[in-house]
Amino acid sequence: MGKIISFANQKGGVGKTTSAVNVAASLGVLGYKVLLIDLDPQGNATSGVGIVKKNLKVSAFDMLTSDATAEEVTIKTRFDNLSVIPTNTTLARAEYELADVENGEYVMKKKLEAAKNVYDYIIIDCPPSLGMLTVNAMTASDGVVIPMQCEFFALEGLSQLMFTISRIKTHYNKDLNVTGILITMYNNRLILSMQVINELRKHYADKLFETTVSRNVKLSEAPSFGAPVYYHDKRSKGSNEYMNIAKELAERI
Repeated sequence: MGKIISFANQKGGVGKTTSAVNVAASLGVLGYKVLLIDLDPQGNATSGVGIVKKNLKVSAFDMLTSDATAEEVTIKTRFDNLSVIPTNTTLARAEYELADVENGEYVMKKKLEAAKNVYDYIIIDCPPSLGMLTVNAMTASDGVVIPMQCEFFALEGLSQLMFTISRIKTHYNKDLNVTGILITMYNNRLILSMQVINELRKHYADKLFETTVSRNVKLSEAPSFGAPVYYHDKRSKGSNEYMNIAKELAERI
């Protein structure tokens, strides 16, 4: 049965979507069958795998707010073993609709039961908030990957996110665990970067991914080509780093 992993951080601009897209694609390259779910109304993961948002007939919104099944809203991408449940700005309405549904926290969990028998990994790109969409994702998940930058405010945000994960584990999903903390946009020439990593090692040593994601031009370019970095430049540093992270993720869960 497949594993569901949420990529979550309520702080925007930390490389969350970049990480979700590239880990999903790298797992596909490694031979795993992968479903990427874009649960961020901005829809960047959707465009990041070459899907044109304005052309969508069905999306994650339909799966969460109607009788549409996960299979009915899934699109096969042109990349190895990678499918996607796309989204667009319509998804923002789902926050309010799910709040009005009895046991609305469990909608995604129910919708993904069948998909877990089809895919090895289901990767969910959560919105940069701790609302109903993120709660739904975590309630359905086996684990959470937390991408974060080496900044002081990132440490403060991590504490809040850990508290939220703990509450969801208590109230909705007793099997939820933090799969790992992923350092992104890393620059080893900055003293602050080393200070933040040292602080993380004090409190979360067993949760840190061994591989960090460096600032990389190819990583920044890839979304404009509608492709994960492996398919944009497989020899790039970013491609190698995300491939190593995908391997580590497969070992962790």
